[in-house]
Amino acid sequence: MKWIIILLVITAIVVPYVSYNFDDPLTAEQWRVLELCLWIATAMGTGVFVVSAVSDNYSQVDKLWSVMPAVYAWVIYAEGGKTPRQLVMASLITVWGIRLTYNFARKGGYSWKFWEGEEDYRWVHVRKIPFVGSKVGWFLFNLIFISFYQAYLIMGFTLPMILTVSTVQTELGVVDSSAIILIASLIVFETMADEQQQAFQNEKYRIINAKEPMHEPFKTGFITSGLFAYCRHPNYLCEQAIWASLYLFSIAATGKVINWTLTGALLLILLFQGSGIFTEIISAQKYPKYKEYQAKVPMFIPRLF
Repeated sequence: MKWIIILLVITAIVVPYVSYNFDDPLTAEQWRVLELCLWIATAMGTGVFVVSAVSDNYSQVDKLWSVMPAVYAWVIYAEGGKTPRQLVMASLITVWGIRLTYNFARKGGYSWKFWEGEEDYRWVHVRKIPFVGSKVGWFLFNLIFISFYQAYLIMGFTLPMILTVSTVQTELGVVDSSAIILIASLIVFETMADEQQQAFQNEKYRIINAKEPMHEPFKTGFITSGLFAYCRHPNYLCEQAIWASLYLFSIAATGKVINWTLTGALLLILLFQGSGIFTEIISAQKYPKYKEYQAKVPMFIPRLF
């Protein structure tokens, strides 16, 4: 886990520095739109911190995770020239956001009292970590990581759209088409994974609430069928791949395979590595057979042979 944290810090500092010094400088229009997005991210981080501290519910950023990328996308579209490429990108991000918002809502993530709702179960375990669980440690963790880091990260993985602002606009081509097909396919697979997991959990808790004898596959406690037979976190895999695929649009817009907006996707991937590892530590403690599942099925990348 500590190596994930180190890589996050290195990526957040080194990649933007190298990119800024060796990539083409941003145009005045790109800077203007980027600054607007930064102000929005700062306002979001501030709001999340205040609401979480006052309500003692630290999943406020989760409620905005699926909403804010679409906000950034349409802001960039409105301020950045309203090009066909931007319209396609904003539309795909919106479809992604609708799916994730629905999935989060049905799990109890939202409440009419916006500061309430289901809190991420992992925070209970994070508070058991030395220093982090202290008052000062938790204050800093909420301020730096939960509130502001994630606010800027959400903005970060939508940044390929910035490079579509004030560039020589080419027609949508093969790279764009590839990105569209990839993202649409990944959204479908992610939806399938969510539905399979939701159906499993619904039936498991129906059996528990009805006080019926527990039987397999529900007795195991976690899903191992469907897409989960190929990798342990198919939804996490799709999530990372979606934002890596969005980066393809920046390649189409600039003609450059590597550019500074790759930072957002890289940081997201590293975050999912750490989140996945931490989630699995909890699962292995909770479910006796989880280690057997880990030994047989890859975490993210399915085995082809």
